[in-house]
Formats: sequence, structure tokens, C-alpha cells
Amino acid sequence: MAKGSQLSQLKAALNQAGLSRPQQNGKKRKRTVMDEKDKEKKATKLNEIHQKMNPFDVKVTKLKHDVGGRKIIGTVGRPAQSKQAGMEQRKKTLLKELQEKNRAGGIVDRRFGENDPTMTPEERMLERFTREHQRTSKGAAFNLEDEGELTHYGQSLSKLDDFDNVGLGLDDDEEEDGGQIDRSTVHKAHFGGFGDDGDNEEDNEDEPARKKTKAEVMSEVIAKSKMHKIERQAQQEEDENLRHELDQELDSIRSLLFAPEPSASTSIAAVPSADDTTQPAVSVPRTGREMDQDQEYDQYVRELVFEARAKPKDRTKSEEELAREEKEALERAERKRIRRMNGDPEESDEEEGGTKGAAKGKRARQKGGDDLEDDFYEEDGLAALGSGLGESALQEDEADEEMLKGDSGAEDEEEDSEEDEDEDEEAASDDSGDIEAEEGESEALVAPARKAASRKGASKEIPFTFSCPSSHDEFLEIVENIDDKDVPTVVQRIRTLHHPSLAEDNKFKLQGLTSVLIDHILYITSPPTPRFTLLSSLVPHLYTLTKSYPIQSAAHFVSKLNLMHKNLKRGLSHGATELDAKTWPGLPELSLLRVINQIWPTSDKNHHVVSAARLLMGAYLGLGRVRLLRDLTSGLFLCTLFLQYEQLSKRFVPEAINFLANAILHLAPHKFADKSTVPGYFPCPDFGSEHCPSFTIIGKKVKDLTLESPSLSQLLSGGDHSEQDKANLFGLTLDLIGRFADMYKGLDGFIELYEPISDLLAGVKLNGLPSAFSARLTSLQGTLGRLLKFSRQARRPLTLQSHKPIPIPTFVPKFEQSSSNYLKNHDPDHERNEAAKLRRQYKEERKGAIRELRKDGRFLAAEQQKQQKEKDKAYNDRMRRVFGSLESERAEEKAMEREKAKDKKRAGRK
Repeated sequence: MAKGSQLSQLKAALNQAGLSRPQQNGKKRKRTVMDEKDKEKKATKLNEIHQKMNPFDVKVTKLKHDVGGRKIIGTVGRPAQSKQAGMEQRKKTLLKELQEKNRAGGIVDRRFGENDPTMTPEERMLERFTREHQRTSKGAAFNLEDEGELTHYGQSLSKLDDFDNVGLGLDDDEEEDGGQIDRSTVHKAHFGGFGDDGDNEEDNEDEPARKKTKAEVMSEVIAKSKMHKIERQAQQEEDENLRHELDQELDSIRSLLFAPEPSASTSIAAVPSADDTTQPAVSVPRTGREMDQDQEYDQYVRELVFEARAKPKDRTKSEEELAREEKEALERAERKRIRRMNGDPEESDEEEGGTKGAAKGKRARQKGGDDLEDDFYEEDGLAALGSGLGESALQEDEADEEMLKGDSGAEDEEEDSEEDEDEDEEAASDDSGDIEAEEGESEALVAPARKAASRKGASKEIPFTFSCPSSHDEFLEIVENIDDKDVPTVVQRIRTLHHPSLAEDNKFKLQGLTSVLIDHILYITSPPTPRFTLLSSLVPHLYTLTKSYPIQSAAHFVSKLNLMHKNLKRGLSHGATELDAKTWPGLPELSLLRVINQIWPTSDKNHHVVSAARLLMGAYLGLGRVRLLRDLTSGLFLCTLFLQYEQLSKRFVPEAINFLANAILHLAPHKFADKSTVPGYFPCPDFGSEHCPSFTIIGKKVKDLTLESPSLSQLLSGGDHSEQDKANLFGLTLDLIGRFADMYKGLDGFIELYEPISDLLAGVKLNGLPSAFSARLTSLQGTLGRLLKFSRQARRPLTLQSHKPIPIPTFVPKFEQSSSNYLKNHDPDHERNEAAKLRRQYKEERKGAIRELRKDGRFLAAEQQKQQKEKDKAYNDRMRRVFGSLESERAEEKAMEREKAKDKKRAGRK
């Protein structure tokens, strides 16, 4: 290549390639037309010259070991072209996204009738078709100077291939006839075709229906559009008439809407308006009726200015205000009751003060738009107060009762504080260290109360105000002369009068009321006359208080469970087989355990109250010895409680299954003589022992008996029991075995657990037993048989652990990956080689992605900087223009000031 500047080198290269332009002489030369091959050759030569002139556009990677004939991808690169291609690609994608960022666009559909929901799709299409043809036919139909193409029925004649479809062609038959026109064509297209088409319908019945021409279609379209137009006009006239009638009846409608007072309307009408003084610039003559209507309208406008504005209705009251109102209502009703009992006259308005006025205002207040009519009081104010609580407390208790009907495990307890945990630890340490307590007598869960007065003279009228009891004795004094059905009302009124929002210490009083209700539940379920109906009515109140104060309520329950556990240890220390040892829970203890199931969640893995109750029930079943039928009844009730406790969690309770198996041995007539013949390995220490009498059902005495639900209070009271009681307990045992089997059918050890029980049931003698006993026992045996069968089918035998097969030893040398760069990527292990290959590919792709992201970031930053520079430049230019104009104005102002100063000086000299 020639030496010199780049321009001289370029000229020399072009001359050498024969691409330089020849010099122009005076004469014009003939232009030669280049073909495609010449253009391609010229482009190739130019590309070669461009590459030679720009050596830095090509990047060549030097090979360390160059092998002849081997082609390696990536040795030659063009960084400038790749960079330019990347920039172009980013301008098409990233730059477009950056420009369209934060831009909201959309498409506006302007087609006729698209947004009209009253039109059907057929009507829309028909109207659009009509408008399109109206638009095309707006020009002059017979303009001979129009240079447009000739058309036939709106179609260009140049686009028609032939004239068959327009009635100008000849059929094959006509060509054979020598080009003569047929009769139908003459009749329709010539002078004979002016008749009505309906005359020849009878002649053309056998012929197929002809296709309508475009003129006929257009005539139908025009007729339909005219018909729709007439219908719209008729509808518009009807709407106008209706609007006119409404205008005529405006006075009556306005009187219904506003209904102003006569005095106010007359006074308002007399007020002049500011608009009355304003006169229009141009007066238009109007009729008298129009002027009257305008005056009437102006009068309405002036009245609306002075119309009373809307006022807000009664606001929603807070819980504290509702509680205060309920308390005041109870106190007011109590004062009326005392006056009525003493024969005093009713309170006057002056004595009662604002309280009575507030009550009247509450009864007489107007109902708002959102009034649900759930906060009213009856006229005497006693019917609503007889329930004991206002609307909020009643709704809360109803919700509590609904939750108690279902499973209480869905309601979780709050996290206990460190203080509560310390109390539990102290209680546990006191319990474990109290060795002397185990040797004493059993303590009662509730202190014995004084002898209650006779209820025959109890007053039917319940007071409305009570003090909050801090102990069980005070509560017994309050409910001494009150019927059981009214005790829940008393509790509700106590909770209302001592709502936590009314005083600071009410919270602590209600926490004490929780302990009082627990003691009262134990008190009313104590023999000889347990009152379970009252227990059911008090549980919702205890549940509500527990939900409000869970930590304090849990402490009360745990204290009772600790006392029950101490009584159990004292009974065991006296001797589990002694008749006077209290090793089984009585009616109060069982009632407390049942209440715990209703109040606290029993499905938690660890719970401060439920876990302690579960351990205590397991200790009763595992350590207690059966001495009387009462003990057997208590144990079956504990099994029932376990079934309810574990309904969701399905924990395995071996004590309950063991006790049910022993109950079968005690109650049912069977063929097992001693313990050695009993199937299975479950313990049965009371079977055949001296301290345990025989409770076996005698078949002769139960021939006419049926299975019923056992009476808990009667069986736990002690004394003699009939064969019916034994039969009822036997039926309950069979039912519990079936329900536990259904709950535990998914256990891995179900076969080992229930095979002995199935054999035990098979050993029961059915001779002499009633048909009800036989049917239930046979049904249970069939159920257990099916469950055991399914469990055996689902069980799989144990197999050895599957190991990876030992490979055959290989003599292929193991290459070190770091020893040779050439052998690094050639591992003899195929899987390891593929894994390494994937890792390398992933690494390369990751590096490439990072590189592209950085380039994108630099491109976006440059574009944003460019946009910001443009904004700054435009701002600076604008400010420069503004300052320039201000400077010029200021210069002119100063020049004027100088001229004025000169004029003043001249005037002063004169």
C-alpha cells in the first residue's frame, strides 16, 4: 500500500481496484447501467479496502499451538461491529422501553354503536353498512367530468373478470341458439319487466329461490333504517311528553321531597335575591307563561339557599360508652324496683335528672339509615334488662355458645409470660417437694359452704345490681334466694356492672370472678344433687372470661389440677386397693375435666392446662385399681374424655385401651378363667383379685333389658346397682372400643394393639344375652376384622437397605485435574466429565449475562445523562432568554431614569 496520509492511501487503493471515477471531459459520456453481479463485485472490493484501511477493527487471537488445517471458532473477532450491533439492538429495545416508561396509552374505539349496550350486533353491523354506503354516495352521481373509474352497483368494472354476474353474459345454451336472448331476460330486463314480481310466484314454485340483487338488499336496508328512525322519533316524542308531565307535577314532587314548614316557606319567599337587580344585556321577548315559570324557578332557587342542611345521625358508640349505658340502665332499674317494693312513688323528672332524660332520648331517637334495630328498649325498660346484658354482651355470649358447640381446639391461647412460667415452676416445685401432703387426708376442691336457705320462698324478682364477689362464699350469699335458671342472669349483670372500661380495678374483680365460677361449678356438681343444667349455662360465661384473661384463668385451673393430683397421691399412699382411698375422680373432678375440654384447645402439642389435665387422667387410669362399679364408671368416663381430647390430634393413649379391655373382662361373661388364659400382654391386675368383686352380667337377669345411656350421677353416688346399669356400662365399653379403633386405624401398630382385643371379644359368651347385646358385639367384631384386614394389606415387610452396586475395578489411570491443562477437560469418568462441562457452561453464561447487564446499565445511564443534558440545556436557554429580556428592560428603565434625572436638573437650573 502506498505511503502517506490515509486520504492518499484511500485514493491509491481505489485507483488500484478500478473504482475511482474517471475525469469529466467537456463532452457528456453515456451512462452505463450496472448489473447485479457488478454491484456485488464492487461492494466486495470496497469492503476489502475498508478492512485494510481500519486494521484495529479486527481482533486476532494468537494461537499457542497452531495446527494446520484446523478451524477454531473465536480466533478472529470484530469488536467495533459487535459493539455497534449491540448499540443498535439496545436502541431498538432498551431505549424504546425507557422512552415509553411511565406512559399510559390506549386504543379508543370510535366505531359506531360499539359503546351502546342497547344495540344488538346485527343492528350495529347494519347501521355501519348504511353509513359506509351513504359516505361513498355523497358525491355527484352523474358528474361526467369525474375521472373516477366506471362502476356497476358500486363495483369497479375493471375488477370484474367477466359479465356473468351482471346479466350481460350469454349462457352456453344461448350460444348454441345463435346468440338469441332468452324469454326471461326479455321479460325482466326489457319493457316487459315493469310488473310486480309477486305475479309470477306461482309459476316459479318449482324453481329454486333466486339470490337477491344488490339493489334489493340496499332497498331493504334503507327501509329498515327509515323504520328505526321513525321508531326513535316516536320514542323521543314519548320521552318528551313524559318529561313535560313531570314538569307539570314538579310542585307535588317538591313537596314530597322537602316538605318545608308553611311559615318558613312564606318567609323565605319574601327574601329578595341578588340576581334580581341584574339586567340582561339583550332582552328577548317571552310569553307570559314562560315568565311565570322562570319566576317560579328563581323562587325555588332562593328557597334552596336557605334550606336546612343535612345533619349527621347518632354516631356509633364505643364499647366503653355502651358498657356505661348498660350499667346506668341496671342501676336505674334497681332504684325503680326498690321504690316499687317499698311502696314509694316513682321518681320525678327533677329527682331523676339527666339520666332519665337520656333514657327517654335513647328510646325516642330517630332511626338512621344504618339502624339495625338491635339496640331498642321496651317501654318499661325491664324486658331487655331481664336478660342481664346489653346488646354487646349478649352477642358475645351467643358467639361463645356457638363455639362451645363445636370443637374448641381451633381457638389458640395467647403466649404465657415469664411470670406465669415462674409460677408454674414454683407450683411444680412445691408439688414435688410436698412429701408430707401425700400422707394426709384428701382435700376438698371447694370449701364446704354454709347451709343454704330454703328456696321455696325465693323472690321471683331479681335485683339489677350486685357487687362483684371476691370469694365463693360471697357468691353463694348473692345467689342464696335465686333460682338456678336465674343464676346466669346474675352473672351477666355482674359482668355488665363491672365492665373493665368502667373502672381500673374491675379487671382484677373479673379475674377473681373466674376463680369464683370455677369453684361454683365444682360446688353445683357435688353429690348428692348435682345440677348439670346450671353447669351448662355457666360454661359460656367462664369461656368468655377465660378468653379475656387467659393467663389468670389458666392459673386457677392449674391450681385445681394440682390439688386433684395431690389427692391422688394421698389415696395411693393409703393403698390403691383400700375402699376409703380416693384414687378415682368424683363428679366434681370429672365435671372440671369436661369443662377444660370445652374451654381450652386440646389439639396443641404442649399446653399449660390441657397437658396437665391429660397427664392427670392418664395417672387415674394407669394407677387406679377397680374396687367397685363406681370406679369402673369413673374410668369409662375418663376414656370418653380422652376420646374427645384426642379427636383432632389422634395421640395414642395406651391407658384408655388397657382400661377398656379390663372393662370387658369385668362386665362380660367370657370363657377366660384366670389371667394366664387372657389373650395379649396388657396388664389386668384387678381381674380375679380378692379386693375386686365380680361385676359380670348375669344372662338370666338381662333377657328383657335393652342397652341405654348410663346415668353418671346415679352410678357415681355409690350403693347397690342393678343389672341394667351393668348392661349400660357394657354397651358403653363396646362403643368406646369401636370409636378408638376408628381413630387409631392409621397407626403402624394397629394390628398388635387390636388383635388381643379382637380375641378377647371372641371369647365373650353370647348364650343367654339379649339380641341387642349380640347384635352390637357381632357388629363390633366385624368392624375390627375389616380394619385388621386392611391394616395387614397395607403393611409391608422390612427389607434390607438398598445400596449402590459395587462397580468392577478398573485399571484406567486416574488423571489429576491440576497436572495438565490439556487433560483437565478429558476425565475418563463420563458423569464427572458431563458435570464439569455443565459447570463450565454455567460459568460462561453467567459471565456473559453479567457482562451484558453491565453494558445495558452503561447504555441506560448514558441515555439518561443525555436526556438530562438536553433538559438542562433547554432550561439554561430559557433562563438566558428571560435574563436577557430582563436586562434589556432594566437597561431601558435605567436610561429613562437618567433622562428624568437630567430633566429635573434642567428644570432646577431654570
